[in-house]
Amino acid sequence: MDKKRILTGDRPTGKLHIGHYFGSLQNRVKLQNEYETFIEVADVQALTDNFANPEKVKNNVKEIVIDQLSVGIDPNKVTFFLQSMIPEIAELTVFYSNLVTIARLERNPTVKTEIAQKREIFGESVTYGFLGYPVSQAADITAFDASIIPVGEDQLPLIEQCREIVRKFNSIYGEILKEPQAYLGKNKRIKGLDGNEKMGKSLGNAIFLSDTQEEITKKVMSAITDPSRIKKDDPGNPNICMVAYYHNLFSLDEIETICEECKKGKRGCVACKKQLIKNIVKQLAPIREKRDYYENRPKEVKEILMEGTNKAKIQASITMKKVKQAMKLDYFV
Repeated sequence: MDKKRILTGDRPTGKLHIGHYFGSLQNRVKLQNEYETFIEVADVQALTDNFANPEKVKNNVKEIVIDQLSVGIDPNKVTFFLQSMIPEIAELTVFYSNLVTIARLERNPTVKTEIAQKREIFGESVTYGFLGYPVSQAADITAFDASIIPVGEDQLPLIEQCREIVRKFNSIYGEILKEPQAYLGKNKRIKGLDGNEKMGKSLGNAIFLSDTQEEITKKVMSAITDPSRIKKDDPGNPNICMVAYYHNLFSLDEIETICEECKKGKRGCVACKKQLIKNIVKQLAPIREKRDYYENRPKEVKEILMEGTNKAKIQASITMKKVKQAMKLDYFV
């Protein structure tokens, strides 16, 4: 039997961090052996809120591909492609825009949250491109006939929006498009070093997969601990300490001892941070090593992206042919 197809991807707005690693990248490494996987470099979507800074988007295309190759994603099993190089996605976006109202887009919880977070960019008037990016995402998904979409809980409204568009299209033009299903991984969103519920590229609270030992040390030493713990031998509360939170990710074999010693005042915050630094550096070392390999072979990275994009174009053209036939737009056939 043919494998079911997955579509996932990232916006090239910065290097990937440990939030991506635990939240999605580990899952991608696992799923590449179970599903036919397409990974999109969503440069068009990145421009919806970086339209005045295209250089930022361009410079990060290679970076996020290297990050993913570094964690173990195999280009022989996975298809990387550039969104802007697939014109069928833009065509489908135009067709689907007739199937969804502005009011429905404005009600999308994910879009509402993101617009509120980007007031400094949009002011009081959001752009058409940003408001409509769920329509573009529906085009991404359906262009590749994807049935499984790995997402976090905060992205579920976007998948539901896609499903609505698919159902509307099929009700008018026939059963052409596949209705996708969301795939929720076991790991939820990873908090930032500052305790923020989101670790973000632009929030200054992230540990990047490409960080050096020096950078990791500086960041971890500034992480928030129990604010009520004044002296080294004061009892601590690991439940409100970001260092303990990261020990749960990087120190699984030691976490029970770490928390008990903290609660009894037998472990100081500095010693706790130093141990965390050691464990993070150790776990990220093979990723850094593989990243160095690809950073020194930019031609190989470019070829991976070019070959994947060519493969993606073939699949998108197959979908577009079916769509245009259904919509009676195949005039010269």
